[in-house]
Amino acid sequence: MSKVFTDAATALADVVQDGQTVAVGGFGLCGIPEMLIHGLRDSKAKDLTVISNNAGVDGVGLGLLLATRQIRKMVASYVGENAEFERQLLSGELEVELTPQGTLAEKLRAGGAGIPAFYTRTGVGTLVAEGKEERDIDGKRYLLERSLTADIALVKAWKADRAGNLVYRKTARNFNPVVATAGRITVAEVEELVDTGTLDPDHIHTPGVFVQRIVVNPRPAKHIEQRTTRQE
Repeated sequence: MSKVFTDAATALADVVQDGQTVAVGGFGLCGIPEMLIHGLRDSKAKDLTVISNNAGVDGVGLGLLLATRQIRKMVASYVGENAEFERQLLSGELEVELTPQGTLAEKLRAGGAGIPAFYTRTGVGTLVAEGKEERDIDGKRYLLERSLTADIALVKAWKADRAGNLVYRKTARNFNPVVATAGRITVAEVEELVDTGTLDPDHIHTPGVFVQRIVVNPRPAKHIEQRTTRQE
């Protein structure tokens, strides 16, 4: 059965439901699955729990889903670029679980590897530790962190073959690989689709066994959060 779908709406139509947990790849606005986020918005699915390093910006990326109130809870590391996120958080409209960036990455990686929890020193003695089990190991204090998995994972890759093997490019490799393995169903948005066997096996970052669906977006917008140019 082919993993390649003609568009985001078709790829998501029979898998997206209200109340699901959705993990979304990307680092800032780099490496976000733009077409798939638009497709998720257009699906009108609501009460979503979204796991992502950040929440996009107003009108771009996950900011689109915040504007339509489709996100009930956000699990994220950095949210400082989104005014609507701030407004919903302060007004109590949005449930937020802020997680240290490295811990968030490991939660997803461990979830994808079938590891239910792990100990880390990050957050000991801070608000992050509230309500969590702590343990002394070799004279140091650790927190027990539960791993993360998702009903659906949406990722962005540079290249894919028809078997779903993915290659990411530069900064887009942040978070996308761990998000891809953490999803029960993983949908990949790619810029270039090649025949199976074309990719060098040593260059594949996510094996196709983790990817169920592929859509091609050859001309992504690739927005920039804060453009800084040299003064003349």
